[in-house]
Amino acid sequence: MAARMRALTGRTAFLASVGLAYLLVLAPLIAVFWVSFFRNKIIAFPPQGYTLAWFANAWSLDDFRNGFVLSVEIGIVATIGSLLIGVPAALALARHDFRGREAISAALMSPLIVPGIVAGTAVYMFYIEIETWTDVQLAATLPGLCLAHVVLALPWTVRLVTASLVGVNRLVEEAAMTLGAGPALTLWRVTLPMIRPAIVAGGLFSFVVSFVDLEKSLFLVGPGRTTLPIAIINYLEWSIDPTIAAVATIQILIISAALLLTDRFVKLSRAF
Repeated sequence: MAARMRALTGRTAFLASVGLAYLLVLAPLIAVFWVSFFRNKIIAFPPQGYTLAWFANAWSLDDFRNGFVLSVEIGIVATIGSLLIGVPAALALARHDFRGREAISAALMSPLIVPGIVAGTAVYMFYIEIETWTDVQLAATLPGLCLAHVVLALPWTVRLVTASLVGVNRLVEEAAMTLGAGPALTLWRVTLPMIRPAIVAGGLFSFVVSFVDLEKSLFLVGPGRTTLPIAIINYLEWSIDPTIAAVATIQILIISAALLLTDRFVKLSRAF
């Protein structure tokens, strides 16, 4: 009886600690979502009522509207670029043993290791050096910003697709080649369909990582062009009303939807 009571107490304490951890993680998001509906012009508790006007106000502001559109456009470019580079890179790293393989793998994964603010500074200085030597401007341009976001998103595609390739049964591919399919046909008709969930998840995760990036974008955006995270920071500099909560709510919903879709194809626990 005493052993059962100790087990029950331990289980209750464990569940309580897990619940507390979830509460600490979700409470700020819930608070932002709640505040976005406040009628108050200045954020205060308790609310004077509830309204959807702040969402309309956010869309009416050029900085938020243009920032949202730009973030989506850059996210799409980053997704396409990371897939075009990341999938072949993952195939090479997972299926071939060659000199420099570990160095290439480390280089592709380095954006996950280097702090964002350090990486943003380094990319900006690299662009300045390129401009000095070639007269080609990348800093403060849309192509330069998109290129930086492709590099930012690339490790996630490589990581997810590599993890999927490791779990693929090579006998299926060997059977296809035994039946007359060449390497290219086997790749197109057998390998890629088997790792399609990882490719889709890599694309979705690439979009999320690009969409929420602040540190790198902060150094690379041009005059009159801001992404949504930068627009949020700029707005907070002068105002603190529920408009910012409304923008953050939309951002949270978009990111949550993308992450749920990603988890539908490849469990996120496999990406970490």
